[in-house]
Amino acid sequence: MRTPFAGPVLALLSALVLAGCDGGPQNSFSGYMEGDLIFIGPNEPGRVTALAVKEGDRVAKGALVATVEDDLQRADLDSATAQLREAEARLANAQAPLQRPEEIAVLEAAERRASAALDLSRIDLARQKDLVPKGASSQANLDAAQHAFDQNQAALDEAQRRIAAAGIASRTQEIAAAEGAMGAAQAAEAAAQVRLARRTLTAPAAGAIQTVYYRVGELVPEGRPVVSLLPPGLVKIRFFVPEAVLPKVALGDAVSVSCDGCPPITGKVSFISASAEYTPPVIYSREERAKLVYLIEARPDDPATARPGQPITVSLGAAP
Repeated sequence: MRTPFAGPVLALLSALVLAGCDGGPQNSFSGYMEGDLIFIGPNEPGRVTALAVKEGDRVAKGALVATVEDDLQRADLDSATAQLREAEARLANAQAPLQRPEEIAVLEAAERRASAALDLSRIDLARQKDLVPKGASSQANLDAAQHAFDQNQAALDEAQRRIAAAGIASRTQEIAAAEGAMGAAQAAEAAAQVRLARRTLTAPAAGAIQTVYYRVGELVPEGRPVVSLLPPGLVKIRFFVPEAVLPKVALGDAVSVSCDGCPPITGKVSFISASAEYTPPVIYSREERAKLVYLIEARPDDPATARPGQPITVSLGAAP
């Protein structure tokens, strides 16, 4: 297994070479190409189960790079989904009527029975009211008919109220609590889905695979990358200029690059260091100031022609 590193060895050598140069006018400077790598790895530890790339492969954005074991994440998702289904059932139960349709049907039958009894008692009461004045019936029969009518009226009112109460859902507070529980379950399921999706590693940008750090079957610790990716847009030119040359360099200035066995490269200055690099530990006399060098970075116009780590010679201004 190889580990990622980024060493300024070439930068140090360039600084030492420049420190030994004489004080004459200078327009060419030593430097090197550098790439800012993107490290692709899981958020949680796990073993690599599949590796879809090898060093040097060029991949498109979103392409599969590797997968990491996801048994625990799938179990978490199944648990979160089950909790969500339970929360949905609880909410539906809280929003539903207090009694089942079969129970409500029984109450409706009791209402019809009470209504029929009330109609019969109403007829009997009317008959007794007609007969008592004529002496064809007694006051006791009229009182009994009136009492039966009042009882049947009360029974019908009770049946109707039972039906109304059966259709009422749970209290507002209970429904709100059930809705809150369902929202929390939905969030837990979404989080579990994200954790599971992160076990599949994809390329965040198009580029070339630089280094494979872990192979299939190896355990990837938390926070460690499986592969490193170099997008073309993250390649840069790095070189150092003496203090006397620094005022002649500005952001956006053109530079031309030459190197062994490569086509001419052009670029534009994108960064100028505000502090000196690798300065000697002496008082800055006029002679010693000539040894100070400053880091300059430029972005190549065509990143595909640049190779990170390659020694280069940088000239200020556009190529002739």
